[in-house]
Amino acid sequence: MHSGNIAPFVKWAGGKRQLLPQIKERMPREYNNYIEPFVGGGAVIFELLPSHALINDINKALVNTYRQICNEPEEFLKAINKLDNEMWQDGKKYYYSLRENYNDKLMKAEYDIELAALFVFINKHCFNGLYRVNGKGLFNVPYNNKRGSSVDEKIIMAVSEYLQGITMTDGDFETACANAKEGDFIFLDSPYAPLNPTSFESYTKEGFDVESHKRLAKLYDELTAKGCYCMLTNHNTKLINELYGNKGYKIDVVSVKRMINSDASNRVGEEVIICNY
Repeated sequence: MHSGNIAPFVKWAGGKRQLLPQIKERMPREYNNYIEPFVGGGAVIFELLPSHALINDINKALVNTYRQICNEPEEFLKAINKLDNEMWQDGKKYYYSLRENYNDKLMKAEYDIELAALFVFINKHCFNGLYRVNGKGLFNVPYNNKRGSSVDEKIIMAVSEYLQGITMTDGDFETACANAKEGDFIFLDSPYAPLNPTSFESYTKEGFDVESHKRLAKLYDELTAKGCYCMLTNHNTKLINELYGNKGYKIDVVSVKRMINSDASNRVGEEVIICNY
């Protein structure tokens, strides 16, 4: 297998590419199954390439894309290349027409090859690669004014081959961990805790509110009691330290560059990597 070609095929906010060295040096030496309940763009699993793994995300359109690339890579490439090749002179108008088509399919729950191709095209041509929906569940990120190919065919084929042996689910993080056993490794790249708990943001981030963070911390404790290896990453906030402090977990603070903040002085942030081993 040509692991050299395996890499994320979408850009995902909060992706862990820049933390990979710190994650890898803290990995358990040996583990049985690998479970990643918040897979996002897959930066971590595509770096580690475990042979027995379950990946999950609450975003059904994202998981549909993984499934279609796994099962029908040639069909997927045909569909995405068609979208790239048919781009109008007016790229902006074209992007908005595809975004409308994408939202129409989302509302009808048409999780198919076409939706997967639209998903990747839109990810490549939207502002900052952000995935954001409004109150009605419609994707609403504007165009980034870029043209060009949406995928690297070699990466898609390599990812497809790797995903053949991987279990993919699109549900809640607790369900994803339901069958975790002693000796399994669970990597939890949880949605960011709000830096400012009173900000509007803290209520909107894909419905992952303070209650969800508390439920996740409880799951972390339960997985620890089962004898699972757990690693969790998040912002270094008061909430996260309250939820995971004083339990004997190892909490390491690491500095990261924040790409999305427009104020340059706020571009260095702190993240925590929390391990129970």
